[in-house]
Amino acid sequence: MAATRQKGDESRPGSAEAATSEIVKTLERLETPAPASFTKDEDLNAYRDMLLIRRFEEKAGQLYGMGFIGGFCHLYIGQEAVVVGMQAALKEGDQVITGYRDHGHMLATGMEARGVMAELTGRRSGYSKGKGGSMHMFSKEKNFYGGHGIVGAQVSLGTGLAFANRYRGNDSVSVTYFGDGAANQGQVYESFNMASLWKLPVIYVIENNRYAMGTSVSRASAETNFAHRGISFKIPGIQVDGMDVRAVKAAGDMAVEHCRTGKGPVLLEMMTYRYRGHSMSDPAKYRTRDEVQKMRSESDPIEQVKQRLLEAHGLSEDDLKAIDKEVRDIVADSAEFAQNDPEPDASELWTDIYADEIPQAAE
Repeated sequence: MAATRQKGDESRPGSAEAATSEIVKTLERLETPAPASFTKDEDLNAYRDMLLIRRFEEKAGQLYGMGFIGGFCHLYIGQEAVVVGMQAALKEGDQVITGYRDHGHMLATGMEARGVMAELTGRRSGYSKGKGGSMHMFSKEKNFYGGHGIVGAQVSLGTGLAFANRYRGNDSVSVTYFGDGAANQGQVYESFNMASLWKLPVIYVIENNRYAMGTSVSRASAETNFAHRGISFKIPGIQVDGMDVRAVKAAGDMAVEHCRTGKGPVLLEMMTYRYRGHSMSDPAKYRTRDEVQKMRSESDPIEQVKQRLLEAHGLSEDDLKAIDKEVRDIVADSAEFAQNDPEPDASELWTDIYADEIPQAAE
């Protein structure tokens, strides 16, 4: 006969309700910090870095339309504050890994615009020698571990990077980015369990841009507060204004300190927005133009910094135009370089693969 719950059982030590209550109480101590206070130089650096990503992505979109870029191409326009703010919180040796919307992450880690654009166009000077394309670039020198095309696959790999850090006894942190759509993948929760069990130094950054491919978060997820996704694994999480680079930096600082002091993983849900479709082939008819325009006019991450530079730091419109010209020149140079760089030699088909030798055909 099934046991009947008695009044007061929910507070009994050892009950599921009591355990959950204790976990939530612990997680509530991790509160979203106030946005960081940026100096003039910090705002200038953020403005330049975000503008480089924006202009680069705009140029990539143009080259895709002209046929210079093939395959898939997922633009990061609108989400620039997330990677720029997080990168400002990291130090040498920290690792970054992400999904297929990755160009912004590459540029934020310091990878060269020429190398990224050359890879997009399939040229030999690209970061993957022209063989990876938009979704599969890497840079060991910049501790950037990809660009991954399989939804959610990078989460287990990023957890593995954190395991390596723990095993080696260093204080490096793995920053593992994924989207609201990937948050529903099974391997994400397997990774959460391992990371929490072994207190691995990993920051899970969920870039919630409101749409998983073409489906809104509200239609695809039973729990739409992704900061809560780690509760059952005792992973604390907070929501962050991902359109404000200062808010991202403050959250990044807190999360990095949490990991470096041996407290285990932490989850940051970045509330952001992509202005373009899921990929270049997506007309984005599942949302209105008014919705996109509202985000652009009220929350654009670059415009926020621009206004601070003009109003609080005393820069002029001419000063900002000079920065824009500098950035456009870098992007134009990368595009020209990429279009003139030779394609990989056919022999590259046999390099960087698992087999050391080409197997001989049977007689």
